[in-house]
Amino acid sequence: MDKVLNYIAIGKKEGAKQLTGGKRWGEKGWFVEPTVFADVKDEMTIAKEEIFGPVQSIIKFDDLDEVIHRANNTSYGLAAGVMSENHSEINYLIKHLRAGTVFVNSYADVGASAPFGGFKDSGIGR
Repeated sequence: MDKVLNYIAIGKKEGAKQLTGGKRWGEKGWFVEPTVFADVKDEMTIAKEEIFGPVQSIIKFDDLDEVIHRANNTSYGLAAGVMSENHSEINYLIKHLRAGTVFVNSYADVGASAPFGGFKDSGIGR
């Protein structure tokens, strides 16, 4: 919880716009409110590091090639999520994203028997 709250504080300090959340939730346990940031830039810590908490960064883009470049331009590659109704876009993205798992129109919806692993500094590979 403290680590996630620290990332939230860093996001605000680096200039991301906090739209919601950002605090501890409840008095028991180690829960953090779902937190959403807008105006996130690629060089911000919350865009570059794996937070492993309920923190979402909204980063605008112009085209799919920009998305691929920016998504792959990181030290990590555990998982990626693609949300679209356009099957051509989905197929293009999943072919080019360098992530251990690419979820389509869902996230973290995987069975325990599915292969798992990440790229780069996320895990030990596939």
